[in-house]
Order: sequence, then structure tokens, then C-alpha cells
Amino acid sequence: MSTKNVSARGSDEEESFHTGRVVIISLVAALGGFLFGFDTAVINGAVDAVQESFGMSAGLTGFVVSSALLGCIAGAYLAGRLADRWGRTRVMVLASALFTLSAVGSGFAFGPWDLILWRVIGGLGVGAASVIAPAYIAEVAPPSIRGRLGSLQQLAIVSGIFVALLSDAWLAAVAGGAIEELWLGIQAWRWMFLTEVVPAITYGVLALMIPESPRYLLAKGLVGEARDVLRTIQSSGVDNRIKEIRATVREDRKRSWQDMLAPSGRNLLPIVWIGIVLSVFQQAVGINVIFYYSTSLWQSVGFTEEDALTQTVITSVTNIVVTIVAIALIDKIGRRRLLITGSVGMTVSLAVMSLMFSTATMGAGVDGELSPQLGDTQGLVALIAANGFVVFFGMSWGPAVWVLLGEMFNNRIRTAALGLAAAAQWLANFAISTAFPPMAEFSLTFTYGFYAVSAVLSLLFVAKFVPETTGRSLEDME
Repeated sequence: MSTKNVSARGSDEEESFHTGRVVIISLVAALGGFLFGFDTAVINGAVDAVQESFGMSAGLTGFVVSSALLGCIAGAYLAGRLADRWGRTRVMVLASALFTLSAVGSGFAFGPWDLILWRVIGGLGVGAASVIAPAYIAEVAPPSIRGRLGSLQQLAIVSGIFVALLSDAWLAAVAGGAIEELWLGIQAWRWMFLTEVVPAITYGVLALMIPESPRYLLAKGLVGEARDVLRTIQSSGVDNRIKEIRATVREDRKRSWQDMLAPSGRNLLPIVWIGIVLSVFQQAVGINVIFYYSTSLWQSVGFTEEDALTQTVITSVTNIVVTIVAIALIDKIGRRRLLITGSVGMTVSLAVMSLMFSTATMGAGVDGELSPQLGDTQGLVALIAANGFVVFFGMSWGPAVWVLLGEMFNNRIRTAALGLAAAAQWLANFAISTAFPPMAEFSLTFTYGFYAVSAVLSLLFVAKFVPETTGRSLEDME
């Protein structure tokens, strides 16, 4: 197995890391991010079939889609507490069980209300995975490669989205439509949910095979076990690493929610508000509408189900590619410049989509119902604009917001402030996703116009309030 030597800061002892070992266990942890992406996107190809099967209104359909986000909020909040009490790997196993239960329950749902329950259970798993995977990777990764290993979480999320959309498209194609029966007399949309069982169980089994976080073990006073784990990760410098972790653990114990308040004690610190608003804008531009509803959207304006699913898969591949581009650029051009560039591109792309939908005429859709129809040219332009939006979001606001949230808060408030900003992000995601079906039913021109205005406001906000963190140490943050 390969090793990499780096000098430990503040010590003459050299640390030698088993890089291959660290990469493998980080990949296992990142499977939580894969399931995060898969679980949130799998509804895309099933939403129309579910609506037809259960005779749901637009409002109820929106709630079924976004109900998982309610579980995400609770899961993210509880995961941190449970991880400190039970350990990181046990929470991964718990998340695996929640994903599995949600997949089976959703696949055999009797109606919209029990489907909502199973979606919320899956959301608990998503919320837990969104916290535990990056935390575990940061705690086991050597400092010299921590950034690259931390990026595995974002890549895993967009990869999970891609696999979910690809499996949706394949199952619908094999069955001849998402609502048609497939194997064992079970409809294709139900199989879309059931496929999640495979990665969910795999995640749980592999989580049982990786070591517990040495940081957790030291927090529990299990010095001998922590030392044993560190020896499997690095062949020297273990004593120095234990001293560093112990110092961090002591610092964590000094933190509290009160530290996020301004000196008056009546309001949050300005930097905390900046993190919250950044999180809200990340969702307010409507990115998750693309991944939750794009198949339904393209069908509503005249695309066949097969073509709509294919376009959605292409969009997902695009998201993976631009995420890799963002990882390569973010340390070179800075966070602010990347966000501003993304906001400009998103504004233009969303405005073009709004303009194209304003030219739509009402006609019978593929399901026979009256819906807006785009001409060949307008449909092509709208499709290009939608993918352009994904490109600009994926290379800027997607990864950069998470990077900023991890950097912009000082050591004393980082954990609490990050948790609050993440909760705000899930709430905004829930609000935007739930509102889309009734907004789209009212006017797609208005809907994408609203997202375009949000993109403009995000540009102004970044330019005026967001600090540049590139090149600054975490200890320099005020």
C-alpha cells in the first residue's frame, strides 16, 4: 500500500501516511454522499407516474417530492449528537438502515401519505449522511490530502444523482413507461425506488469494515484504541497526531450556541447571517427543481418520456464534469470570483428559459392534458439554457458554498454556525421544491423569472457581503 511523507507542523517528527488505506476508507464514507444524491434524485423519473397512480393534485405532488427534506433537517441535527454518543461508523450503519427502509417502503407504497412517511425516513438518512461523511473524512484524512479527500463527498453526491437518473431512464425504457408494469407485475416507478436497496445495504456492510474515527475514540478517553486506528492510517507520527486531536477536542468542548450571538446577545453575528443567506440563495435559484422535476417539466412542454429522461441524464453527467472543474479552479481564482461568475451565468440562463416559456402555446401534452407547448427552436434553446444553468451552478454555487461554510467561521463557532446554515439550506430546499408544481401550473415564465431574480440578488449579495477566504488559515477567521 502506498505511503506519503509529510512533516508534522510544530514537531520535528515526520508523519508517514498509508495514503491508499486512507483513500479507501474515505471512499466508503463517501458512499453516504452517493446515497444522499441517489435518494434525493430518484423521485425525478417517478413523479409523474406516482401522481397518476395516486390521483394527486399539483400541491400534494410537490409535498410528496419535497417531504424527504423535512427528514433531512432532523437527520442532520440528530446525526451530530448521535455521532458523538455512538461513534461515526455506527451512525453510517444507521443511515444505511434508514435508506434501505425508505427504498422498500416507497417501492411498495399504498398511497401518497405512506409514501410521504417513507420519503421522510429516507430524508433522515440523507441528513445523517450529509453530516457524517464529510466529518469522518476530515477526521481520518492526513492534512496534506484532506482537501482532495473532502471533495469526494461532493463528487459522490452528483454521482449518486447521475446513477439515480440513469436507472430511472433505463427502467422506464424497459417497461415502456414509468407507469407500466415491469418484473413481477410491479410498476417501473416502484422499481426505481427499490433499486436503492443495493447501494444502501452495500454502504452499511462496508461501514462495518472501516475503523472508528480516532477523534471520537479520544473524545471518549479510548487512547489505546485511537492509537491502534492511527497506526493503520500512518506508520509514524502517531503521538503527535494524538496530541493535535486532543487539543481540538478540548477546543470543541468550549463551543456553544451562545457564541454565535453578537455582544448585545439579541442577534446573530453578521458572519453567521452571511452563511445562512448564502445557503438560502444556493436553493432559491431553483437548482433542485432541475433534479427533482426536469423529466416532468420536459414532458409537459412536448418531449416524450424517453427523451425527457435522456435529457435529464445528460444534465446529470454535465453536473459531474463541472464539479470536477470547480474543484480544479476554486483555489486558483478564489471563492468570491467563482460565485460571482456563476451568478452572472445563472441569471442569463434562467432569463432565457423564462423568455422561451413566455412564447409557449397551450396544447395537448403527451398525456393528453392541456399544457404549454414549445416550438422546435424554443424547445432547443430552453434545453440549452437549462444545461447552461447547471454548468454555471455546478462550477460555482454547488461546491463553493460548502467550501465557504467550512472556512468562513472562526474555530469557536464553526460547528454550530455550519449546522445552522445547513438547516437553513434544507428548509429553503423544501420551500422551493414544494412551491414548484403550483408555481409551474400558474406560469413557467413567472417561475423561471423568479429564479432569475434570485440569481441577480445572489450576485449583489456576494459582491457586497461575502468575504474572500482563499489563502487564509482557519485561525485567521474573525
